[in-house]
Amino acid sequence: VPKITIVIGGSFGAGNYAMCGRAYSPNFMFFWPNARISVMGGPQAAGVLAQVEKATKKKRGIQWTKEEEEKFKAEVVEAYDREGSPYYATSRLWDDGIIDPADTRRIL
Repeated sequence: VPKITIVIGGSFGAGNYAMCGRAYSPNFMFFWPNARISVMGGPQAAGVLAQVEKATKKKRGIQWTKEEEEKFKAEVVEAYDREGSPYYATSRLWDDGIIDPADTRRIL
C-alpha cells in the first residue's frame, strides 16, 4: 500500500509524525500552496524562545525592555513564517512538490 502525504494546512511538531511526515518515508509528499510546516507555529516559538532569552538575560543581570522583547519575538515569527513556507521546504527538496489543490485528484 503506497503512503502518500498531502499537507493541506499546518503540519507542526508531533502532528507531522501522526500524519505520515517525511520521517515515516511516504512514497510521495506534496504540499498545497497554503501549507505550513515546522516544529511549532511562529507565535508559539517566539513566546518560548523569548522566555528562555529573558531568563538568560536575568541571570546575567541584563535588563530586557519590552520593546527589545517584542522585536525579538517579531524576528522569530518572521523566520518561522519564511522557513515554514511550502516554497522554502520544496526548494530544499524536503517534499515532492507543491500542487494546486484543484489538481490533487489528478496527481494522486
